[in-house]
Amino acid sequence: MGFRFANVAGRSSLVDDAGDYYDLERMTDGAVSSDPDVVLADLDVLTAAQGRLDDMTPFGTLDGADIRPPVTPRNVFAVGLNYADHVAESKMDVPTTPLVFTKFPSCIVGPNADVELRSEHADYEVELVVVIGRGGRDIDAADAWDHVLGLTAGQDISDRALQFAAKPPHFDLGKSRDTYGPLGPTLVSPGMFADPTDLALTCAINGEVRQNSRTSNMIFSVADQIAYLSSIMTLAPGDIIFTGTPDGVGGPNGIFLQPGDVITSEVEGIGTLTNRCI
Repeated sequence: MGFRFANVAGRSSLVDDAGDYYDLERMTDGAVSSDPDVVLADLDVLTAAQGRLDDMTPFGTLDGADIRPPVTPRNVFAVGLNYADHVAESKMDVPTTPLVFTKFPSCIVGPNADVELRSEHADYEVELVVVIGRGGRDIDAADAWDHVLGLTAGQDISDRALQFAAKPPHFDLGKSRDTYGPLGPTLVSPGMFADPTDLALTCAINGEVRQNSRTSNMIFSVADQIAYLSSIMTLAPGDIIFTGTPDGVGGPNGIFLQPGDVITSEVEGIGTLTNRCI
């Protein structure tokens, strides 16, 4: 058992299997805060409340709701070239250690936010995103999942011209333009999945599926990434990790996002990001 969390119009909410949401403060008569950052610090409260949803009346459905990023990140880590097929299409060498860069937190937006194109070389990358719940330093890979608050979906939108404008490339700037980090729609605890290490993820542009893989195809697993990052610095609650994207991105084929394009990204058990390019 666990929880399925969403930030609806800035308020803490839980989500049932049908996609209906329940405002936590209202369903508990004020016993639980409406502030998502406060609520996410108490996993026992979330799990207990999730178990009560069958006896509650939903406040609405996520479809059409004002859904915001489920977490306000402290640090945003990202891992590049983490699927062998994406390494091959990029014509690069398979990394022997995780290739880590950062997306600046200011780029994070909600799951249905518009993506503001600022060049003719914007690309899409669907990713599983890990949210740290219990921090630590030198976390062993065998214990890494004990430090995961939940999983969500993300789009690592990338301005390839800006990314490769310098040598060596500056991934951070190319991936951190305003709106270049859609996140959501839900944050789901690991216990809600049959196997949180093997989830389907897809990305479609205007209904055409471009990316289709499973997270079990990662070169460096979620546990590997947490162990590696925590060997360098102390991870803290609210840190998030974009864990890499599979093949099918537009750059290698010279196919970039255009105004009016709709990016539809989905991670199994988490939900769908729908982002219109403007």
